[in-house]
Amino acid sequence: MSQKIIIDPVTRIEGHAKISIYLDDTGQVSDARFHVTEFRGFEKFCEGRPFWEMPGITARICGICPVSHLLASAKAGDRLLSVTIPKTAEKLRRLMNLGQIVQSHALSFFHLSGPDLLLGMDSDPQKRNVFGLIAAEPEIARGGIRLRQFGQEIIEILGGRKIHPSWAIPGGVREPLSAEGRAHIQGRIPEARETVLNALGMFKKLLEPYEKEAQTFGNFPSLFMGLVTPEGLWENYDGNLRFVDSDGNIIADKLDPSRYYEFIGEIVQPDSYLKSPYYRPLGFPNGNGNQSESGMYRVGPLARLNVCSHIGTPLADAELKEFRDKGKGTVTSSFFYHYARLIEILASIERIEILLDDPDILSTRLRADAGINQLETVGVSEAPRGTLFHFYQIDEDGLIQKANLIIATGQNNLAMNRTVAQIAKHFIHGPEIPEGMLNRVEAGIRAFDPCLSCSTHAVGQMPLHIELVSVDGTVVKKVWRD
Repeated sequence: MSQKIIIDPVTRIEGHAKISIYLDDTGQVSDARFHVTEFRGFEKFCEGRPFWEMPGITARICGICPVSHLLASAKAGDRLLSVTIPKTAEKLRRLMNLGQIVQSHALSFFHLSGPDLLLGMDSDPQKRNVFGLIAAEPEIARGGIRLRQFGQEIIEILGGRKIHPSWAIPGGVREPLSAEGRAHIQGRIPEARETVLNALGMFKKLLEPYEKEAQTFGNFPSLFMGLVTPEGLWENYDGNLRFVDSDGNIIADKLDPSRYYEFIGEIVQPDSYLKSPYYRPLGFPNGNGNQSESGMYRVGPLARLNVCSHIGTPLADAELKEFRDKGKGTVTSSFFYHYARLIEILASIERIEILLDDPDILSTRLRADAGINQLETVGVSEAPRGTLFHFYQIDEDGLIQKANLIIATGQNNLAMNRTVAQIAKHFIHGPEIPEGMLNRVEAGIRAFDPCLSCSTHAVGQMPLHIELVSVDGTVVKKVWRD
């Protein structure tokens, strides 16, 4: 008798979403779906607003990574003005984005996933949280808190505040970096570098005890997409798009992000408000199991390390080489998103140090002035969770007529569905639902670090409601988490 397990709620940013796990007649998992049940409507209520306001408006999409939207929106504004912003303004934007990557990745690894990794997937859910981590591993927890603080301080020094800084604008940035601010950041670098190097060593020791999770947490063929420089270097702010397959072959390169619609399609499925982008030339996955030939792709730290030729800084490149040995070139397991985040933190710290030594970094020439010269454009940047697109269409007065935002979490939607199904197939057999399985479903989604409540790792346990429903609609079993 076919059955369905419903996990409800799970969300987008601070609301809820739902997971459906389908069982066949033998009680084995046949498929899983990740449904986002909350509609926020940012694209619609931006219509009619001046494009100058868009960086400040769209930054409010997220309180964890507002800088990502701030920069993508400001870059779209640059293109509407048809300007090349001053070199110092670009370097400062890059500096803020690197700070954003550090603070967001530190939050994900130490605060959200650390309790799973360091306390155990099957540990007491009342203690499997950041406070439990502080009690069990105080030095690791303290290092993670300090590392995130380092990234937040960079954002605050540049933008005036840690969250929603009104700093990047069409044409450049508002304020320069002070000599005092530069000195403060430079003084924090050695500690930050030591913390992430220690975390990398710690994580690599966990690979053996978590071998089963590494094999079952989203380990499947897919495409990977991210920005790279013209030379193929790891990029986080500008550049062109590259797609590689699970064998490491470059299948598309030097793609202009402003023409994203030529190679990225978007489908809205009836059971979710989260869009499902796909690689247009290979088409939307048809569900026949031949996923390696479909247009499903992943973005974010795992993808960025898979698509780049190298990072361009010595410590991170040494770690990248070791990382790639785990996947024979291309790493396909989503469990290794955690590993990739730590390498990106290290790369960001090295890049921050280079930028701060640049003699132009204290310049006060920060803005290019111009009027409207384009009526349609795209701004793209790498958010911590993956490539972010802002498409704007304006009228002659600069008012938004249409906006389309392609957010990293959406681009990972198909892969998250596949990951949940893979984990469920491995851990669910029959009607019983062990607590450890619930946590592994959470942890599989958390590996992607989506902008959803299922990645916030609430104190104690996240709220979940699972129902095992028979084919005739009878509720066979209920499991609640509040």
